[in-house]
Amino acid sequence: MSRGTTNDRRPAPHAADGHDMIRVHGARENNLRDVSVEIPKRRLTVFTGVSGSGKSSLVFDTVAAESQRLINETYSAFVQGFMPAAARPDVDVLDGLTTVIAVDQQRMGGDPRSTVGTATDANAMLRILFSRLGSPHVGGPKAYSFNVASISGAGAVTMERGGQTVKERREFSVTGGMCPRCEGRGAVTDLDLGQLFDDSKSLNEGALTIPGYKPGGWNHRLYSESGLFDPDKPIRSFTKRQLADFLHREPVRMKIAGINMTYEGLIPRIRKSMLAKDKEAMQPHIREFVERAVAFTTCPDCEGTRLSAGARSSKINGISIADACAMQISDLAKWVSGLDEPSVAPLLATLRQTLDSFVEIGLGYLALDRAAGTLSGGEAQRVKMIRHLGSALTDVTYVFDEPTTGLHPHDIERMNRLLLRLRDKGNTVLVVEHKPEVIAIADHVVDLGPGAGAAGGTVCFEGGVEGLRASGTVTGRHFDDRARLKESPREPSGALEIRGASAHNLRGVDVDVPLGVLTVVTGVAGSGKSSLIHGSVPASAGVVSVDQSPVRGSRRSNPATYTGLLEPIRKAFAKANGVKPALFSANSEGACPTCNGAGVVYTDLAMMAGVATTCEDCEGKRFDASVLEYRFGGRDISEVLEMPVAEAEGFFGSGEARTPAAHRILERLVDVGLGYLTLGQPLTTLSGGERQRLKLATHMGEKGGIYVLDEPTAGLHLADVEHLLGLLDRLVDSGKSVIVIEHHQAVMAHADRIIDLGPGAGHDGGRVVFEGTPAELVAARSTLTGEHLAAYVGA
Repeated sequence: MSRGTTNDRRPAPHAADGHDMIRVHGARENNLRDVSVEIPKRRLTVFTGVSGSGKSSLVFDTVAAESQRLINETYSAFVQGFMPAAARPDVDVLDGLTTVIAVDQQRMGGDPRSTVGTATDANAMLRILFSRLGSPHVGGPKAYSFNVASISGAGAVTMERGGQTVKERREFSVTGGMCPRCEGRGAVTDLDLGQLFDDSKSLNEGALTIPGYKPGGWNHRLYSESGLFDPDKPIRSFTKRQLADFLHREPVRMKIAGINMTYEGLIPRIRKSMLAKDKEAMQPHIREFVERAVAFTTCPDCEGTRLSAGARSSKINGISIADACAMQISDLAKWVSGLDEPSVAPLLATLRQTLDSFVEIGLGYLALDRAAGTLSGGEAQRVKMIRHLGSALTDVTYVFDEPTTGLHPHDIERMNRLLLRLRDKGNTVLVVEHKPEVIAIADHVVDLGPGAGAAGGTVCFEGGVEGLRASGTVTGRHFDDRARLKESPREPSGALEIRGASAHNLRGVDVDVPLGVLTVVTGVAGSGKSSLIHGSVPASAGVVSVDQSPVRGSRRSNPATYTGLLEPIRKAFAKANGVKPALFSANSEGACPTCNGAGVVYTDLAMMAGVATTCEDCEGKRFDASVLEYRFGGRDISEVLEMPVAEAEGFFGSGEARTPAAHRILERLVDVGLGYLTLGQPLTTLSGGERQRLKLATHMGEKGGIYVLDEPTAGLHLADVEHLLGLLDRLVDSGKSVIVIEHHQAVMAHADRIIDLGPGAGHDGGRVVFEGTPAELVAARSTLTGEHLAAYVGA
C-alpha cells in the first residue's frame, strides 16, 4: 500500500452535525397556505413581506409557539396545570427546533407599580445593595421596595405540641418601603364629584354620569335599591348621614333585589374599579371619563418617588435609592462603577452588566423609575432584550418582531450589531422586519406574500439578499426604493407656537410648528420628539392624535365593531326589516344561543390545550337562524360581515343598499390600504401593521384641523409606505395640517418641513437642532439625521 493513501479517507460526519436546519412543512396557521421552508440554524434569517402576508404567523404562531409548547410538555401535569395551555400549531412537520426566546412588541405590564427597574430586576439588585451598604440601616431589601407596605400585628396562635394544644402570643412586623399616602404609585388622585353625578337629580332620574352606571343596570341598582336613601330624592337634598353612606360607606353585605351583594360607597368603589387600573389599558370611553373626572397629582409626601421617608433617608455616598432610580441610566451606570465594596462584589458586577446593557442597546436615556406602561413598543422590546445580551446560552433561537420600531437610522446600526453578536455566539436569529438596513445583513431571507390576508400566505422567495433584489417579488422590487426630496415644498399657512416646553428632557424649547403642510419631527430615540408634540400641542387646537397605544380587542372585536361601521349597518338592516338594531349584533340579542355569538364552542381540557370547534347550530356564522332570514340589499348580516372592505365599499356606496354613513368609514379603510380585510375578521388575527392602519382610518373620521401621527410607518412594508405618503399628501391637500413623529427616511424626504431634535438622547437631547426643509437639512449635514438622510437620497 502506497504512503498517504491511509489518510485520504475523511471521517464520516457525526450524526449530530446533520441537524442544521429548522424544517417547516405544511404550515397553515391563520392565512398560511401549506407553507414549507427550511431555516438554517446558527444564521440570521429575516422574514419579509407586506403587512399581513403571514410573517408573524410563520415565525411566532408556528415555530416559536411549537417550541414553547414542547418545552411546557416536559413539566409534570401538575405544573402544566398552572401554565397557559396552547394548541399545537396547524402544521404537518416541524422538526429541528431549539429552545425559542421570543422578544415581541407587546407593551409591558399595565400595572401602575411596574417600572423599568422592576421589569428588568435592576431595582431588586439596588434594594439588596442599599440594604447592605445604606446608612442609616433601615432594614432588609423589602424596606426599600415601594411594593411592600409596612405592617405589624400581634395575637395568639394555637399549635399542637407533644399531644397538647398550646396557645402562645406572637408578634410580627414587616418594614416595607411603600409610601403610605400613595401606596407606591407616586401619584394621588382627587375625584371631581361633579363628573360622577348631577346632584340636582335623583338616582331614579339618572343622576349618576359614570360609564356603566345607567338606570336598570346592577351598578345603578346597588345604590338605588340599597334602602340607605330615597332614590327619588335629589342628591343635594341628602342628609349628612345619607351623603356619607352614598359616597364613603365601608363595604357591607346586604340583600339588594333579593340577591346577596356587597354595598360600598361610590368613591371607594370607583377608586377600586377604575383608578387602580393603568389608564392606558382602559377602554376609550372609560379612559375619557377618568381623564375628565380625576386629577392625577404628584404625591406630596414622597414627591413622586413612591418610597417611604425611611427608605429615602438611607444613603450610599449621599445618594438614596430614590435618587438612584431617578438618575438617567447612563449616569447611574457610572455611579455604580465607582462603588468599590468587596463584600458585595458579585452583586455590583451583575448590576453593572445590566446597566451597561441598557446603554449598549440605546436605552441609556431612560430612568429606572420610568413607568413601564409609558414605554413605546420599540422601547419595551429593547428592555426585554436586556436580560439576553449577556447570556451565556448558545444554540438558542431568538425571535424578534421588528426590533427597529421606534429607532432612528443611527440606532438601527447599533441594533444590527447586537443581532449579529447574538448570531455569532452560535444562536439562530429569526427577525420579522421591513427595514432594508436590517434585511441587508441577513444570511438568509424568506419573503412571504404576494399580497396580504387571503392574497398572502405563500413563500415568494427563499435565499440570499442579492437573490431577493433580483427576484421580482414585491419586496425585491421595492428593496432599493429611495424617496426623492421634493423639488418645491409647500409653503406654511401659519404656525403653531410652542414656548418654553420643558416636559421630560426638553430644555425650555421654543419652536413654531408650521401649519398647512406636512411637518416631520425627527431625532434619535429619546431626544424628546413625543414630549414636544404630545406634551406641548394644546388639545384645544383641534388636534386629532394617533399615538402608538396598541389596538385592543378580543376575538369578538373586528374591523366593523372597532371603527363604528357596524352601527350604521345594524340600523340599515333594522329599518329595512322593521325590527330592532340589537338583533344584528353577535354580542347582543342576535347572538346564536349555543355559542353566545362566538361562532365557536370552547372545551377546556385543564393542562391540555383547549379545543375550539365550529358551532354546529350557526355553522360559525355567530347569529341566530331567525336573524339570518332578514336581508338588506339581497344579503343577510353574516354575508355582509364576510365581505372584504373593498367589496363592501361598492355594496354600500350605490344601489338599494346605499348607506352613506357606512360608505364613508369604508372609504377611509380603503384609503389606508385595508381593502382586503373582511369586515368580521377578529382583531386578534390582524398583524401589527394592519392594526396601526386600522387605528389611523378610525381617527381620520374625527373632526380637527391638525393631525398628529406618531410613527405611522410602524409595521409597514416598503410598498405600503408609498401608499401612506399618498394618504398624507391627500390630507394636507384637503386643508389639514399634518405633524408626523417619524424615523423613516422616506417620510423625512417627502416632508415640507423638518424639525430635528437632539443632538443625543436623554439629557444629551431636548433641544431643536434644525428647522427647515429636507433639502436644507441634507445640504447642511449638521445633525445625525442630516447625515443619514443625505446618504439615503444619495446626496
